Amino acid sequence: MGLAGARNIPPPCSRHKHTGNASKLSRPLPKGTWDSHMHVVDPTRFPLDPSAKYRPQAHTLADAKTFYSSFDSGIENMVLVQPSIYGTDNSCMLEALYELTPKHGRAVVGLDPATIQGDTLQEWHDAGVRGARVNMLSLGRECVTESELRAELEAYAAVLRPLGWLLELFIPLKMAITLEKIVPDLGVKVCVAHFGAPPLPQPYDPSRAIDPYAITGFASLIDLLKKGDTWVKLSAPYRISHDPEMRDLDAIGREFILQGPDRVVYASDWPHTRFDNIDPVPFIEKCFEWCGNETGLIEKLFRSNAEELWDAPGRAN
Repeated sequence: MGLAGARNIPPPCSRHKHTGNASKLSRPLPKGTWDSHMHVVDPTRFPLDPSAKYRPQAHTLADAKTFYSSFDSGIENMVLVQPSIYGTDNSCMLEALYELTPKHGRAVVGLDPATIQGDTLQEWHDAGVRGARVNMLSLGRECVTESELRAELEAYAAVLRPLGWLLELFIPLKMAITLEKIVPDLGVKVCVAHFGAPPLPQPYDPSRAIDPYAITGFASLIDLLKKGDTWVKLSAPYRISHDPEMRDLDAIGREFILQGPDRVVYASDWPHTRFDNIDPVPFIEKCFEWCGNETGLIEKLFRSNAEELWDAPGRAN
């Protein structure tokens, strides 16, 4: 629902303090950069879903802005993604989105396609919502059949298609094999979070090269990027990598950018829930490295691809 009909909510109180230990970037991010995946949470003001698997401290929009300023990122454009702990109650996220305004904000909501009302969708669209999230991994739904997955995604697509919204998926990479059969029939954009969540070997052995195409589902995700209706977020490396220097992601990151240069977007995954003291700069530097420090590819990864994905053209001007 929109905030107009929400319960009385106390004013925000920022409880999260950024540690201030972020390092500095070797080069500025492109003007108009988008962070394509971040969350806001405030369990005191906005109670969590009863099924929530964890309870974070508050991380507000003000905290996010402090986070960005801690390493002189210049980032003003943010995509708020509904966390699993709030289920389909988007109130916390919508409050932050309304503050951002459509000039600098987009959002991906949680919704039930069987019950969502058209006027609610239009209200959210006007505020900057451009997608809905299907979270399979966080909810332990990794073993659905092809027919079950198709039916679920088609139900979402029927709701999203009239507004031009995208379908965001947090799935195990192996599910991309099934997804490759379904996406062409959906008629909506699809965005896969967190590198597709590839299962990387552990412990990391720097003497052994990692072949991404040996990972089940990787080739299917690459094929989806090439077909044009699917994007992938380079985000949350700490949830996937088993190396502090993220070297086990090198071949994967480079291949995504090489094979789908127009279908990759950067995201921080702030506030890095259930992880502590994440310095955002090494991952950004790693993204620069995967782009070969080529300005054109960096512009695509951090700005122009996101503008297309989130229906936010010309924000760099």
